[in-house]
Amino acid sequence: MSKGSAVIAIMIAFIGGFAIGNVTGGSGDGGEEVATNVEVEPTEGAAGTAAGDVPAAPADGIERFRIPVTDAQPQKGPSDALVTIVEWSEFQCPFCNRVLPTVQQIMREYEGKVRFVWRDNPLPFHQNAKPAATLAREAFQQGGSEKFWAVHDLLFQNQRALERADLERYAQQVGLNVAEVRAALDNDEHARAITEDQQLASRVGARGTPNFFINGRQLTGAQPFAKFKEVIDDEIRRAQALVDGGTPAAQVYASLTRNGRTQAAPQQPQQQQRNARPQPDPNAVYKVEIDGPHPQKGPDDALVTIVEFSDFECPFCSRVNPTVAQIRETYGNDVRIVWMNNPLPFHQNAGPAAQAALEAFDQRGSDAFWAMHDKMFENQRALTRENLESWAQEIGLNMAQFRAALDNEEHKATIERQQGIARQLGASGTPSFFINGRNLRGAQPFDRFKAVIDQELAKARALVQGGTPRGQVYAKTIENGATSPQTIAPPAGAQAPAARQQPDADRVYEIPVPRNAPSKGPANARVVIQEFSDFQCPFCSRVLPTVEQITREYGDRVRIVWRDYPLPFHQQAGPAAQAAREVFAQGGSEKFWAYHDLLFQNQRALERADLERYAEQVGGINMARFRAALDNETHKAAVEADMAAVRTAGARIGTPSFFINGRLLQGAQPFPAFKAAIDRALEEAN
Repeated sequence: MSKGSAVIAIMIAFIGGFAIGNVTGGSGDGGEEVATNVEVEPTEGAAGTAAGDVPAAPADGIERFRIPVTDAQPQKGPSDALVTIVEWSEFQCPFCNRVLPTVQQIMREYEGKVRFVWRDNPLPFHQNAKPAATLAREAFQQGGSEKFWAVHDLLFQNQRALERADLERYAQQVGLNVAEVRAALDNDEHARAITEDQQLASRVGARGTPNFFINGRQLTGAQPFAKFKEVIDDEIRRAQALVDGGTPAAQVYASLTRNGRTQAAPQQPQQQQRNARPQPDPNAVYKVEIDGPHPQKGPDDALVTIVEFSDFECPFCSRVNPTVAQIRETYGNDVRIVWMNNPLPFHQNAGPAAQAALEAFDQRGSDAFWAMHDKMFENQRALTRENLESWAQEIGLNMAQFRAALDNEEHKATIERQQGIARQLGASGTPSFFINGRNLRGAQPFDRFKAVIDQELAKARALVQGGTPRGQVYAKTIENGATSPQTIAPPAGAQAPAARQQPDADRVYEIPVPRNAPSKGPANARVVIQEFSDFQCPFCSRVLPTVEQITREYGDRVRIVWRDYPLPFHQQAGPAAQAAREVFAQGGSEKFWAYHDLLFQNQRALERADLERYAEQVGGINMARFRAALDNETHKAAVEADMAAVRTAGARIGTPSFFINGRLLQGAQPFPAFKAAIDRALEEAN
């Protein structure tokens, strides 16, 4: 397609009016979801062949979707492959990244039998996903599938670096015409193709990323290889039967999907129940008072005040910063941004970072605060004490006062008060925004902010015209605001969801402690905490500082016992658990915990070569024995025994889960939750 044609296509797309819908939130480890409210007409069938020209395969009772595959989509694998897998994905989604090794394994093990086809579905709360999709599309236009997959791999390898400068650098690395890449990004030249992919995703019910259609059969989320294998093997058998019956291999996909669905079925009752839950009221106004000086951008008499509750270690808070900057640029002095802290308990460096930022504000006002704010978000993975001091020095703070403030936690009361406000208003996650009192949650795109800001500006201007001074508009707007979460009822006639069953806080589960398990603390400790965990689970990683705090504060009174619970959709969790058990078998608890720490520090690198490298780093491990243990799955039965112990006790858990003298505490809870449970157990043990 020429550049001129591309521009014309964009104009047509805008004239036609493509509506992209509403964020529905995440879906756990299976993927992140988005829904749209548009439909598209069915288009061509297999590449170069109208579906209507191909006879339908005999009915087999399997639900399939007719997903068009044409030369307009990036592909790998032969066009006459027996199995075609259409993947809806996006470059900023962590679950899409996690499934890549599985996709690579499929292409290796089914070489020549499987074709992969890419379709775009950049989610609106992933700010860099759409530009990344545009770059990949431009690579496809310039160099076909070969260049597309080269860019695809670079984007996923550098998923946390998808800013404009990064995209241009990747374009240069793979040999694209960078001038044309810049023009494509500037003019959003591939908007129509991306939007059409999203519309088709909506129509066929591909609401999450990643989402796969295997010869038209839907498989959602970052599933393990075994899940794909089950469907692929079945489809190869069916496809081969068609070929044996005279259907050309190149027409197998079109034949199998000829009578497939072109639209997803209505939501099932379980989904309807989920949607029937009370939702936050988008029009509710909350009384978020600004009592005293706070870091802010914009004048005190701005017509719209946005209070932002944020966390310096939260990746979503980082992603929304360009949107906040765009708001300031667009609305100027009509908008004021006020910062409040809500460091989440599982972000180990967020608390000290908040202290550092408030000390900068205390010493030199908002300018110093925002300078420190920018430094910390630019270096979000390096919020060490040493770096905090380095940045404080760069912006000219009094270093003796700065160090004393961090040492003595001088701003702790302020931070805890702001966290209390957030909790009271139901803003437990970050980032969370109150726009003249109206709550908008998460790293939303600019358009979502703009819709609320424009409404509030109109109301504010009406107040000013009615005689309210600009400086009193915010106080007037929120004076009767709510001080607790406000929700709206589910639609009339919707079936209310069943209440989620919570673990019985008083139930004591009988889970025997193995005689020989990795542990910390004395065997005769009054409290035994059995931790069921998974080396690939991000929440298991987040709770580590809390576990360390428990061992520090309770000393010999508590024993931590490690139990394995690798989740099936974490592909490397099982091998990592077996590797850690072999280290324990050779070197006891001391070597185990050293290896445990290395695995969690390198949670995104748990391939076989990585596991061996970490074992060598620990030292004193017989590597021949280590490799043999992994090759022979020596410890598989022990890992499975840990998981069976939970089932036998009648518990249903995720990871991490902790049994504290038999009582269950689930999830990456903050230290006070553990403290309450441990103190109770200690009291009962007296």
